[in-house]
Amino acid sequence: LWFLLVFLMFPRMAGLQVDFGLLLEPLGFIKVLEWIFSIFAFATCGGYQGETTILVSCKGVVNKTVTAAFAYPFRLNTVAFNAPDPKLCGGTWMDVYLVGNFSSSAQFFVALAVLVFLYCIAALVIYIGYTHVYQQNNKFPLTDLAITIITAFLWLVSTFTWAKALSDIKMSTGASVIPGIDFCKTPGTTCRFASVTSMKTLNVSVVFGFLNMILWAGNIWFVYKDTNLHNQSMRISLSP
Repeated sequence: LWFLLVFLMFPRMAGLQVDFGLLLEPLGFIKVLEWIFSIFAFATCGGYQGETTILVSCKGVVNKTVTAAFAYPFRLNTVAFNAPDPKLCGGTWMDVYLVGNFSSSAQFFVALAVLVFLYCIAALVIYIGYTHVYQQNNKFPLTDLAITIITAFLWLVSTFTWAKALSDIKMSTGASVIPGIDFCKTPGTTCRFASVTSMKTLNVSVVFGFLNMILWAGNIWFVYKDTNLHNQSMRISLSP
């Protein structure tokens, strides 16, 4: 966060001049949207908690409710179905775990959203308090442009990765969990899928991931316009 370091280390040299005018322009307005959308991205993914429930019938037990509670970062292979009754099914019940570890995809998505959130705050500080420095020193726009391009690409990668992981999470916690439970295959034992917590908020997180990708990709042009690269290209195109 180079902008934030400059703001903290050189406030007197830069000279604070608060001006909210840039927020009314596309460059500042889009940055505010990026800040807000990053909050929704990591909140809808990182704050999720759910459980999947099956009904077990076996010796001396009819439709016993057994649940497995899972949450971010979705290390499902560490989540076991609870068996509160130690004598469940005549003492033949063994710990049954969900399948899959999707923590890398989920944490990548959330970590990017948090970093973007912090970067947007730093950038808005520069936009509002040091507009004159940003416009006069080309290092700021060029750095902003490089970070914007990289961030747009990272949103693309992280969102597609997280969308694939979410699809696998739904498979690992849905009705398809029953065939993978060896205990349910024993004679005299039946298992029925009951329910799984709605994953609408996780679906929303994917939507916000794509929205963030679109915002950052679209913002490349507006950041580029403030660099000397754009000015040079304009001068070349206008020269006889």
